[in-house]
Amino acid sequence: MCGIVGLAGDYGRSGDIARLVSTMATTLIHRGPDDDGMYSDANAPLGLGFRRLAIIDLSPAGSQPMTSRSGRWVIVYNGEIYNHRALRTELQASGATFRGHSDTETLVEAIDAWGFDAALARTNGMFAIAAWNVAERQLLLARDRLGEKPLYWQHEAKRFAFASELRALRTLPEANLSIDPAAAAALLRWSYIPHPNTIYAGVRQLPPGGMLRVDLSSGIPAVKESLWWSLADTIDYSMEKRAPISLDAAAAQLEPLLADAVAMRQQSDVPLGAFLSGGVDSSLIAAFAQRAMTGGGNLRTFTVRMPDLGFDESIPAFEVARHLGTDHETIDMSMEEALAHIPKLAAVWDEPYADPSMLPSALLCQAARTHLTVCLGGDGGDELFAGYNRHAIGARISRAATHFSPSTQRVIGRALLRPSPNRIDTFGRAMSHLLPASRRLPNMGDKVQKAGLMLSGRGSVWEQLSEIWPASALGVMPLHPMIPTPHASLDPVEQMMLADTSAVLPDQMLVKIDRASMASSLEVRVPFLDHRILEWSWQQPLSVKTAGGVGKLVLRRVAEQMLPKEITNRPKMGFDPPLGGWLRDELKPWASDLLAAPRSVSAGWIDGATVQQVWQEHLSGKRNWEYRLWGVLMLESWLDEHHPH
Repeated sequence: MCGIVGLAGDYGRSGDIARLVSTMATTLIHRGPDDDGMYSDANAPLGLGFRRLAIIDLSPAGSQPMTSRSGRWVIVYNGEIYNHRALRTELQASGATFRGHSDTETLVEAIDAWGFDAALARTNGMFAIAAWNVAERQLLLARDRLGEKPLYWQHEAKRFAFASELRALRTLPEANLSIDPAAAAALLRWSYIPHPNTIYAGVRQLPPGGMLRVDLSSGIPAVKESLWWSLADTIDYSMEKRAPISLDAAAAQLEPLLADAVAMRQQSDVPLGAFLSGGVDSSLIAAFAQRAMTGGGNLRTFTVRMPDLGFDESIPAFEVARHLGTDHETIDMSMEEALAHIPKLAAVWDEPYADPSMLPSALLCQAARTHLTVCLGGDGGDELFAGYNRHAIGARISRAATHFSPSTQRVIGRALLRPSPNRIDTFGRAMSHLLPASRRLPNMGDKVQKAGLMLSGRGSVWEQLSEIWPASALGVMPLHPMIPTPHASLDPVEQMMLADTSAVLPDQMLVKIDRASMASSLEVRVPFLDHRILEWSWQQPLSVKTAGGVGKLVLRRVAEQMLPKEITNRPKMGFDPPLGGWLRDELKPWASDLLAAPRSVSAGWIDGATVQQVWQEHLSGKRNWEYRLWGVLMLESWLDEHHPH
């Protein structure tokens, strides 16, 4: 796991490129504190920079930039190729020789032997790659299939630049870094900025599975975009193989696939462990990881206990750890520590970001880094196996709506919008004891409001259940997430799963994981996002993923063989801090200062009267607007941090 940067084109003399690349790379030292490196080509206006977090082959033989034995290719690369040993064996059979045992060396020799596109297609990993073809003077950039690792780029006339994070691009003189109003509005609407856009109008990011070819044969960068992997095509191909299957048979197929994905991600020359929340996803990953341990050792697992933040999963996590026999540690963190971290969030996420779980995620990674360098995480299960509450809620609404005419749906929608969310919440709390835990809905009033909006014809199910600020409150039209359109016919739940996998996963969930972990120089690996598991999931009928309002059925069935029943049946838990109460109390002075004269209002990105109304309703307790307020606050905090007046 590392940070990469590069420049190509007219940046002055080669010494100027080297100096600029060095400055860019220095901003990414948190991504790679162990080593640095730089490459420049005497025959082309090109410079590549690198910061290393040493994971595989800690010797100088694993350092980057790395040149292939033939001298034809030079790469800088951020990520891990989990099947590099199998690829290396194949390359050795064809006569290739190696100096060390890093996956970087395997990758550059694979590119040399098979070509860039073919080598990527054979990888199983997470990565952002920049590869320089010395002879053809062509720079090729690529991002992994599901967008685990970031890669930003900018092309202006005779110049081209790329970096793992925007902060590196901000060091460049005369770079066009004007804020895109539609991107700022998108941040407020979704809590993230959809790819391939960024907060800056002149900067883009590679989409998952994306590729760039930058031709420097004339000395002036000529850029061509393409995809080396397509989610839509993968879904179409996978669904062609779909056939009826029982839940037990599906679990029997998934179990060895998931076991292999976890074992592949345990390759490390530095201490490795796993996050453990006590939920089914992280518990299942820990179970497979413990089973794969060799040499008689135990897996190290970690849980951060923050009871003052409104959640404490240490007890179920401890029960799982005891059942599995892991070496478990619970790390206590106080509300004071959490509150002190909030002003630092804008510096960690150097592009605006507003998922409230960014705070506990950053604290968790910070705590884990004191014990290890690599951690396994349980993300991806919800997207691939229909685990979000909105999948069940949206399915019920969509299917119920088919029994009514469009006019009747609108009448029902208006009726649902009539009572205030506060009144609905009060009713929900009074009746909650009559419902099983899995059916209780937090913030029921807001969810009923969204159901009313859907039935009244004001947006798709996924949009209404996903958006934070409605588009009507924004001063400009926000960017919409990029959601591909497969040829296959999808169920309403599958349509939401597609949207979550193509937009929420790379732009929200994986951005959170990457920035939170890299801020503490921690590598997080996500076994559920093995592309083989994604393909297998889309080959299966929806009935093995969700039914009767319960998601991740096949994961739960696999887990039943390895975990206590109370864990496999545990309802999904959130990871958000109690922002609502904090904004009325401990965070009120900080929030009041940022909301006194919001720059997002003066810029016209959002209506100022609406912001103040939401703030006052929240302070009075009339409504819980924590998510809407957090979006504005994070945008304002980012502006103050990176673009002060």
